Amino acid sequence: MPFFRNIVFTAVLVGLIAGLAVSVMQAVGTTPLILQAETFENAGGEAAPAHAHDAATPADHHHDAEAWTPADGFERNAYTIAANVLTAIGYALVLTALISLRGSEGGWREGIFWGLAGFAAVMLAPMIGLPPELPGTPAAALGARQMWWIATVAATAGGLALLVFRRGEPWAAVLAVMLIAAPHVIGAPLPPEGEHALAPLPLERRFMVLATVTSFVFWIILGSLSGLFFKRFDAAR
Repeated sequence: MPFFRNIVFTAVLVGLIAGLAVSVMQAVGTTPLILQAETFENAGGEAAPAHAHDAATPADHHHDAEAWTPADGFERNAYTIAANVLTAIGYALVLTALISLRGSEGGWREGIFWGLAGFAAVMLAPMIGLPPELPGTPAAALGARQMWWIATVAATAGGLALLVFRRGEPWAAVLAVMLIAAPHVIGAPLPPEGEHALAPLPLERRFMVLATVTSFVFWIILGSLSGLFFKRFDAAR
């Protein structure tokens, strides 16, 4: 029981820190761009604002006119922070559990490698087909995008695991390459033809860069602190 308690304590503590950190980065980086893009979307005739990709998780970008959305200001910021913290806790639980199952002592150095793997699987691989989008950007149906995103994350994570934990085995390397490439060979769901983004291209490019950087920092914080705190709690136990 103390072993599982250490995993939960580590995940909650790391999730709070990483979730708050990414919320601050979004507040000064991607959120102003989202608000700016919403002005173009509203001017283009949208009845309700859409929300862009979070730096850490995929989200729906298109909402019906009757869909509930938090009010701008404190309510919207509060929901964003809560979502970031809960997401970070969930990812930290996965990382800490993997570190413990690996049977290693942990530590921040090892945690960084786990964070980099998470960044590659959750952000880099999916963004090849589904890059971070601003409000007003055409997109395929939400269900199709979510299924492709989940499949891409799972395939990339499995491929990386084979490359790292089955090094020197040719069959593992071949299978890993096939897993990582498969979602991109199949292709991500395409947006409807004839539609175009409402926000200017420079704004979209800047958002993609900032979202990627924010996600990278998030995963580095998440991985390093997961390894560090798990090692300390396990040593205390």
